[in-house]
Amino acid sequence: MTNNFSTIRDVLRYAVTRFNNAKLFFGHGSTNALDEAAYLILHTLNLPLDKLDPFLDARLLPDEIDSLLDVIRLRSVERQPAAYITKQAWLGDYHFYVDERVLVPRSFIAELIPDQFSPWVGDADAVLTILELCTGSGCLAIMLADAFPNAHVDAVDISADALQVARRNVDDYQLQDRITLIESNLYSAVPDKKYDLIITNPPYVNSASMGKLPEEYQREPQIALAGGADGMDLVRSIVAGAAKRLTPQGVLVVEIGNERAHAELAFPTLELTWMTTSAGDDMVFLTTADKL
Repeated sequence: MTNNFSTIRDVLRYAVTRFNNAKLFFGHGSTNALDEAAYLILHTLNLPLDKLDPFLDARLLPDEIDSLLDVIRLRSVERQPAAYITKQAWLGDYHFYVDERVLVPRSFIAELIPDQFSPWVGDADAVLTILELCTGSGCLAIMLADAFPNAHVDAVDISADALQVARRNVDDYQLQDRITLIESNLYSAVPDKKYDLIITNPPYVNSASMGKLPEEYQREPQIALAGGADGMDLVRSIVAGAAKRLTPQGVLVVEIGNERAHAELAFPTLELTWMTTSAGDDMVFLTTADKL
């Protein structure tokens, strides 16, 4: 088979056709077959990820073609997310190590962190303690440590496997002194102290939606997705425990994806502020200690 390919252009065309024929789902960074194919090819060949054109007509060695065909197979036949194949993912301007032990990073909270949750958080320098629940790969904890320079972040996950990935990312960003990783079922093993911010992107997919997830999402740890019948099982526990964990001016930020209707049913008496993200005003809510 390798004799049929000689250049990157050949393999790129082949990959795009394979990806389109397979009707792949693009929800982990790329939005289309061409971008995903270009990324996987450039990464596999250890070429700059933003420079495809100069290399399009470069001739490939037989072993390079074999490697590329293997990557195309993993993506199109086994439906592995690209991030699991390359072991890397981006969130905003940050890049992280990822593998099958964690969700591929994607969070609308990540869009809100660079603005330090303004105007609800008045003075970012005064934020000293942050609790991030369901940290997974540690991506939000790292972004939070960057955005709030005086804060210490306690990053929690129930999965010891996920925390091993988070440890690698925290070490890569040299934030060992500012982020403490804690294996805990939500608040159960969290230190008995007050936090200025509690942030979470918990499992929130309702059980009806779980069965309809694309195959790529089914490659991810299901414990990190499934939120029970209405998607709110963990969210209820997080909200219930936040009141006694927040400082008097403390803020709770919760991502709930497409589950706004379920969230409003789950908390009919709680005043929720819906924050604006690239996907609209339905993905992330905020509430404050005084409301809780």
